[in-house]
Parts: sequence; structure tokens; C-alpha cells
Amino acid sequence: MSQMVYRGLTVINGPLIVVERTRGVGYGELVRIRDSGGNERTGQVLEVSTHAAVVQVFGGTAGLTQSATECVFTGSALRIPVSRSMLGRVYTGLGLPRDGAPLHLDGEMRDINGNPINPWSRVYPRDCIQTGISAIDGMTTLIRGQKLPIFSGNGLPHNRLAAQITRQARIRSADEEFTIVFCAMGIKHDVAQFFVRSFEESGVLDRVAMFLSLADDPTMERLVTPRSALTLAEHLAFDCNMHVLVVMTDMTNYCEALREIAIAKGEIPSRKGYPGYLYSDLSTLYERAGKIRGSAGSITQVPILTMPSDDISHPVPDLTGYITEGQIVLDRELFGKSVYPPIAGLPSLSRLMKDGIGEGATREDHPALASQLFAAYSRVKDVRSLAAVIGEEELSVLDKQYLRFGDTFERDVLTQGEHEDRSIDETLDRGWRALSVLPRDELVRVSREQIERYLPEGGG
Repeated sequence: MSQMVYRGLTVINGPLIVVERTRGVGYGELVRIRDSGGNERTGQVLEVSTHAAVVQVFGGTAGLTQSATECVFTGSALRIPVSRSMLGRVYTGLGLPRDGAPLHLDGEMRDINGNPINPWSRVYPRDCIQTGISAIDGMTTLIRGQKLPIFSGNGLPHNRLAAQITRQARIRSADEEFTIVFCAMGIKHDVAQFFVRSFEESGVLDRVAMFLSLADDPTMERLVTPRSALTLAEHLAFDCNMHVLVVMTDMTNYCEALREIAIAKGEIPSRKGYPGYLYSDLSTLYERAGKIRGSAGSITQVPILTMPSDDISHPVPDLTGYITEGQIVLDRELFGKSVYPPIAGLPSLSRLMKDGIGEGATREDHPALASQLFAAYSRVKDVRSLAAVIGEEELSVLDKQYLRFGDTFERDVLTQGEHEDRSIDETLDRGWRALSVLPRDELVRVSREQIERYLPEGGG
């Protein structure tokens, strides 16, 4: 471990500094930086060569001078203390207390980059998490160990949805511990206060650890924040055998910070100006979810990202979709119709849903009912497009019944209160009531036995 003091900087460029004639310096190494007044701040090595090191300064470079600045390379990566007692607390992206309480000194120090998981050690996810939100539990069920992102747009209620998931999420087995690590990057002060106040008032803060990087915090802190949160999540899941849900918002802010630093380093840009390693960088975060052999715990991720101009082919949602197992898409048209949460039924999917629902997990009719709701709602979209051309009065009787189903489905199944917590059984019952608008001959994806048992009397 090198503790040599390097005095003087070659370059100061925004949040970056360049130290020349370095020896034995490694990528990601933690750096202690002292200005001429003796004030110390922290940095991290972003790039190394045979003769120089590029360092990102967490607190910014204001007050640093090229001649008087001193740097000490610590020889280790950034570490944070992790402990079960961190639940119920609010931290910065660097793992420092933001709530005014003292720092936990009993925690084990862990590298924020985590340890790679042997693919053979991974256990296939099969158990569901109940969010209390019908559009998710019924149609795109979240499975323990899954990575299920939420694709949103500017102005859509993704922050409200993130808070509701955090308040309501639970596992159906009462004898297993469940907790949440909430991570926010580049958010405004009022949004941060909304999250803290929401969790305090609902009484769930005791089982939530919050890592908040605000919009006016250093850019580099946005890149560290999700790694700090996931480091605590790994401790809780794989050392304490707890089931952990990690909610991360907004991953687009994270990627913007990555692009900003890449440009400052002079790297050749790729799509939309993002660095060419955006995919691999995101995978280092998303792949820290899952279940592993030898541990009863699990890490489930719900990353939330905003799509610029609602473009789902933008690099951030596009690459996220390749790494994760499905997506939940918020729809601006539904939002305009006062549907909350405005979750679009057709582009949303959970690829692991089929393995965590049904008999012995949720209810035996769940897979067939979800398939039937998808099929019927898809027909609604076609009928609405036709009605826009020829007029609703020219539609057939069956097409008008599908229009009624669409309105009923959006009003009674998709729409629910921001503080309304529905059980999975209630969600499935609401789906059957919506299908009762249609003739029984149209219900081809559910069995006759299920129709007789669950379809309301007189329905169909």
C-alpha cells in the first residue's frame, strides 16, 4: 500500500485533476487530497497510465491550486461501513449520515464495488414480492431476485410510484425478514424531502435504508451512490439472510453523470454522447441482484429511469432492457386520462413472472387470467384505433363490448389510490370482474372450470 505524498497537479479540469509521475497506483483507488489550507477532501482514480493518474474529486476542485495541492493514494478502493443498524437511517451517496445522527462505527468496512458472483452459484428466482399495486402484481409480477426496471418520462409519477412500492412491498411468507434499500441519484431537495416524509409518515422508515445524492452534490457521488446502496444490500441479503428490495431512481441521472465525466476525460463518445462502456458499467450494477447458494437471502432490484422525449430506444432504456428481466412502462396517454399508476399493459412484461405465480405461489388462476387480460386489452387497442377512423357508432356489438371492457379494466384494475394497498387475491378478483363484461366465448385463455369458479355470477 503506497502512502507517498505527491505535491502539485498537472491539470485541473472541472471535477478532474491529473497527478504525474505516479507509481503503483490502481484504478478505482481512493485518494486523499489536501489544499493549501490543509482542508482534506476525497477522490477516486478514474484512469491510470505509466506516468500519470486522473482523479475525480468528490467535493469538487474549488480552492485547489496546481502548485500547493497534495495527494495521497491510499492503496485501497472506496469502502463504507455496513451494518444491520443502518436500517432506518438516511445517508449520502458516500455512506455518510445525512440525518444528523452519528456514523455507525460497528459496521464492517466493505468495498463498494462488491465481489463478483460465480454464475454457477446463482439460484433461479421463483418467489414473488407483493407490491400492493394491481398493475404490477396481476400483470407484471415482481419475483424475488429479479431485476425489473420502470421506464418513465418527464412529468410522469414515477417518484410517487417508487414511494408507494417502498411503502407497500412485502413477501407473502411472514417468517422471513424483508427490508428495502432506497437509492436516489441527482434528485432535487423537495423530491428528497418527499421520499423521507413519505416513509416516516407511513412508518416504514425503520425497515428502509436511504442513500440520497442530491442534484447539487458532486457529479462523482452519483456514480458511487448505487454502489454504496448495493454494498449494504449484499450485506443484509447474504450475511444477514434477509430479502432485500433495492429501489434505484433515477438511473438516467446516473448515466448523465457517467457521460459528463467521460467527456471531461476526453473519451471518444458513442451513441448520444454516452461512453462506449455504458452497457458494461450498467451491468456491474444490475448483476448484483439475485439469489446465491448457501444464503437464504436475496436482492431484488427495481431501477427507475426517465426516457428523454419518451424514447424507449434511447441508449439508457435500450441497454437496461438487454440486461434486466422485463420492464414496467409508464404511459403518458393513461396519465392524461387520470389513471394512476399509468402503467401501460402491453409494452410491460416480467420475464420471470411465469415461474413465481400460480398454484402454491399466488393463486391457481393467476397465469391464465393474466394472459386473458393481456389478450383482451390488446383487442381493445385495435378497436379504439378502428373507432377513431369509422366512429364508435359503426362498430359491431362485440367491438363495443371490448370498448366497455377497456374502460372497466382501466378504471377498476389499473387505477388505484396512491395509498391503496391491494392483496393479490383482490387484484385477481378485480380482473375477473372486468372480464365479466365480455361474452364467455371470448374468454379462450382461461379454463371452463376457472370461469365457473371465479367469474362473477351473471358475467359473460
